[in-house]
Amino acid sequence: MTPSDPTVPGESWCVVLAGGQARRFGRPKQFEPVGGIRMIDRTVAAARRTCDRVALVLPAGVAWDGDRVDALAVGGDHQSESMRAALAVIPDDAGIIVAADPAHPLASDRLFLDVIAAVRAGADGAVPVVPLLEIVQRVVDGVVRETLPKDDLVITQAPHAFRAPVLRKVHETRPRPVENSSLLVEHGYTVVTVPGDPGNLHVTTPEDLGIVHRLTGL
Repeated sequence: MTPSDPTVPGESWCVVLAGGQARRFGRPKQFEPVGGIRMIDRTVAAARRTCDRVALVLPAGVAWDGDRVDALAVGGDHQSESMRAALAVIPDDAGIIVAADPAHPLASDRLFLDVIAAVRAGADGAVPVVPLLEIVQRVVDGVVRETLPKDDLVITQAPHAFRAPVLRKVHETRPRPVENSSLLVEHGYTVVTVPGDPGNLHVTTPEDLGIVHRLTGL
């Protein structure tokens, strides 16, 4: 565990957002194994190594049978509801909140530590990104309509880190954002980037899971 920086009041808490139903995947993907280890266990382990405390959000009716965590919460019908459920069980004096997703099972410790360090350095939030290298086009009914410039576009990965009071503030009105960093930006806060990892793939479909299996050599 990395101890809290004394210049930043409060501990770092990682919220492992594992409360979803993964409807596009067809079943709760967070419990699928990758390299013999469930995706949720991989994320909890990374959080325990890099953060002071861990809060785990699970689907309703699911009991936790993995490594020790410091707080448990029940997920809602949207990612934002799951985050607010986690915020409710995290002490008010927490300094930094990291949002991690088991759908990124190969997220390295370096990504966790880098986003935390960026927030400790003064940012309101931090996200890892990789450049968008492929051509991006708008397609309508199977026909290419437009090729879009990609010079200032990136792919944003997980985990993200935020100043805890800022994250609580933007959730006061119970919004339903796609993800939290955009919510901070909408409210005028500063979100910076750190280098991501091309191997930190997002598992959305069974085909994605197959690719991650190949990356782990299984």
